[in-house]
Amino acid sequence: MLKNILVALDGSEVAERVIQTLDDLALLKDAKIILCHVFPTPESEMELPADCPQPESPTFSYFHIEKQLRSYQEKLSVTCELELVTGDPADEIIRLANIYKTDLILIGSRGLMGMKRIVQGSVSSQVVEEANCSVLVVKPK
Repeated sequence: MLKNILVALDGSEVAERVIQTLDDLALLKDAKIILCHVFPTPESEMELPADCPQPESPTFSYFHIEKQLRSYQEKLSVTCELELVTGDPADEIIRLANIYKTDLILIGSRGLMGMKRIVQGSVSSQVVEEANCSVLVVKPK
């Protein structure tokens, strides 16, 4: 039985599908759901070229993501906790899954192919390979 489920959300359009998949699962009434978002470790401002667009304010981004997670929390019929952390996304998802002793990690895939996948990496693939529990990957349409 699935008692503890970690749901990794990245703010992309596939997040809605991940939440819908979670809602479609037959969950126990006392199931514990952890909705999480990992903010990648910010790169040093010294490394950004002057003509490179500056990343959006971390404070704005944090509150935007927190608001989005809270809206998902309200939609679900089970109790949810929120985790917003900073670090390497795959490492942090696995770390949180170990802390909460989850039975399942639910994560979306951006559907990257070819060179984009090689260059940008695949968080979901790394989580599948390294997690100590089952992982359900939700693909984009």
